[in-house]
Amino acid sequence: MNTLDRQAHWQNVYQTKGERDVSWFQETPEISLDLIRATGAGKGVSIVDIGGGASRLADALLEEGYRSITVLDLSDQALATSRARLGARAAQVSWIVADVTAWQPAGSFDVWHDRAAFHFLTEPQDRLTYGECVRKAVRPGGHVIIGTFALDGPERCSGLPVVRHDATTIGNVLGRSFRLAESRRHEHKTPGGAIQRFQFSRFRRDG
Repeated sequence: MNTLDRQAHWQNVYQTKGERDVSWFQETPEISLDLIRATGAGKGVSIVDIGGGASRLADALLEEGYRSITVLDLSDQALATSRARLGARAAQVSWIVADVTAWQPAGSFDVWHDRAAFHFLTEPQDRLTYGECVRKAVRPGGHVIIGTFALDGPERCSGLPVVRHDATTIGNVLGRSFRLAESRRHEHKTPGGAIQRFQFSRFRRDG
């Protein structure tokens, strides 16, 4: 699936479904917040949320006092949902409409967070390009947090196939300069009551 097809798919999802009608909805993104706290990074660090869309992570980070937050998503409709929900506070967040596999970061970040975007990259070349983008965007000493369906998780989501991962397959994409700090299992309960098995891996960039 190319960038235009991906963008059209996600625009349609967010135009036709409410925020709480998608399987990945979380009222409070506790595991993401916990992993960001686990980096030990201060409130002044720069954080980018890949595929953040209508996620409530930006809301929660603002509540905790983080001051440099960027949210990137393919769908401007998804980002519009978040901006509307945040109201005046939306001005405190940088919003980017882009495909991460084609994005050229203008600056560097201390924390890269991705919950459930990476596993939609089913083409090997897209995963390689993703890894290149991480290496451009994350400064030495920075952290990468990636959550995907676990090896025993769903094989499809939102009508699309996914590639399931563990810490090893993600580490292979990131490269040798990223050291695994921890990996956690997580069971996400969808709004419909189903259980989806995730894994979250946190890496630190050594050089």
